[in-house]
Amino acid sequence: MIKKNKIDTVKQIVPVIKKYTNFYLIDISSLNAPATNDLRMECYKQKIELVVIKNTLLKKALEQVDVNFSVLDTVLKGNTALMFSDRVTNPAILIKKFPNGDNVLKLKAAYIYESFYFGNENLDLLVSIKSKNELIFDIIFLLKYPFKKVVSSITFSKHIIHSILMVISQEK
Repeated sequence: MIKKNKIDTVKQIVPVIKKYTNFYLIDISSLNAPATNDLRMECYKQKIELVVIKNTLLKKALEQVDVNFSVLDTVLKGNTALMFSDRVTNPAILIKKFPNGDNVLKLKAAYIYESFYFGNENLDLLVSIKSKNELIFDIIFLLKYPFKKVVSSITFSKHIIHSILMVISQEK
């Protein structure tokens, strides 16, 4: 690859890394051509951005980001592809469900919400991670429940007081 093309590749990947709060590094060495095409099509359907890049260029791109990605240096060997998605679980689900047999995707590492995860043994955990919006919804739901209980108690009490007042007024 010509040096200018390498520089251009690094310049193109840095904004993508900065744009997403997460990315997955996967090993695609066991994929044949049809399986690679299937992977690309599935990524397109799931709105996952798939980028195949040389490890040395990826290292240079990661060095230009404000986060310390040096822990990823150990996994940047062999064939590496990057997966980016707005939903943090989509790539993990795809990796887990991708056809088994000779065409297996292996998770090298993942960077999710400022944390690093290494190896396929973390796929179940990565699939279960909730997005920021899902967590906000859960918190709102939990905060809403006590208020709902108070309102229903007040409403119930209002009916009891009304009933008591009706009985008292009829007795006079």
